[in-house]
Amino acid sequence: MPTIPSIQPQELKETIDSGADVTIVDVRGPADFDEWHIDGDNVEAVNVPLTQLQTVNPAELLNGASEGEVVAVCASGQTSQMAVQMLQQSGIDAKNLQYGMNGWANLYVYQELETEASATILQFSRPSSGCLAYMVVSDDEAVVVDPLLAFVDQYIEVAREYGAEITAAVDTHVHADHISGVRAFATRSSADVVVPEPAVARGIDYAVDYETVAHGDVIAVGDSTIDVVHTPGHTSGMTSFLVDESVLLSGDGLFTESVARPDLEDGDEGAADAAATLYDSLHERILTLDDGTVVAPAHYSDSADPADDGSYTATLGDLKSKMDALSMPESEFVEYITADVPPRPSNHEQIIQTNLGQIDTPNYVAFQLELGPNNCAASQESMTQ
Repeated sequence: MPTIPSIQPQELKETIDSGADVTIVDVRGPADFDEWHIDGDNVEAVNVPLTQLQTVNPAELLNGASEGEVVAVCASGQTSQMAVQMLQQSGIDAKNLQYGMNGWANLYVYQELETEASATILQFSRPSSGCLAYMVVSDDEAVVVDPLLAFVDQYIEVAREYGAEITAAVDTHVHADHISGVRAFATRSSADVVVPEPAVARGIDYAVDYETVAHGDVIAVGDSTIDVVHTPGHTSGMTSFLVDESVLLSGDGLFTESVARPDLEDGDEGAADAAATLYDSLHERILTLDDGTVVAPAHYSDSADPADDGSYTATLGDLKSKMDALSMPESEFVEYITADVPPRPSNHEQIIQTNLGQIDTPNYVAFQLELGPNNCAASQESMTQ
């Protein structure tokens, strides 16, 4: 059997980020494709199940969309090998995505943020879902915020590379789209497990010891400080963390392209009240910060544009000038963000129960539960002008 040319997930991301044209030939079923697939401004994603690819001329099917890199994709990287062979026989220079969408879901990258903070702040990104996590490093200590269970060992290793030990693992809220890694630090490190005090009332039942933080508290990390800012609305426990008075880890309260959806805790019935609470959080505790404050959210969507450094951050002043929702009167704001809320994240109820510690979910099941994009924003389209 001839060698099938392949491309690693990391290499594919670098190709997409470079602005080069990429055609994704996704040979999974339509339902799987519709649920989540590789996308981007310069990406042409074509869903062609393998059985269909076998009955047509692939060159005609792609309809000239094969100018740049052509990558065949399936769930695990096995079926798509046959697709690569068919594409090559039609004269299309194609490659196979190594490990398929499972490999894409395992891709996790990080970079240092360019900020005025005295601490070094790393933004971790999972391209397959748009989930973001952070590590605040100062001297020989580190705090990780919104860690994902699947990558706990990576956080520990990265901290060591920076000459630091993780002293605390913190969640901004009870997540609905991925399995939190905070509890895992209790058994894999000496880090404290920390959750927002208001989140406990939702029924947190951890089998490990944990600490709580409330509005006005300060978390020390080396020579830096992390101020605790309760910003409910997305959830009752939603809490932001202000690093060195210059970088706001805003969780799911404020994104670079949208604001939080208000219906994941109390459903549609409580959405309007939660939206009003979010309005207060934004206007009383976030928009009052200095315009130069860097907003670093817990997620980004396909409609988000990265900053000049490639990170998903924006200054508060920039968001004020571009996002009309931030200057609306309260009644208009509530109506606006409750009018057309996107579908809830897949498996969100089981994910929430897992993150509360109310049910045990094996790691391999947890990985499957969180596959696909997040839907934590109030709109799938960008709210920025």
